[in-house]
Amino acid sequence: MINILKYTEYLYLAVFCFSVYRVYTDWNIDRNGTYLFIFFALVSIGMFFFRRNYRKRFEQHKKNNQN
Repeated sequence: MINILKYTEYLYLAVFCFSVYRVYTDWNIDRNGTYLFIFFALVSIGMFFFRRNYRKRFEQHKKNNQN
């Protein structure tokens, strides 16, 4: 279960990188479309840190209950 949570963290980082790339390449072409990718970038980086914090809490809780 914890391994799956690790992979989803990095999936959010991949979405963040792709969104930043699209903002960088499309800024002068279609500015209205890039605002959507800015939103995706902000949400995905926030979800990355949220999921990482949640996974670490879960691991700590599991470790404390085993002792």
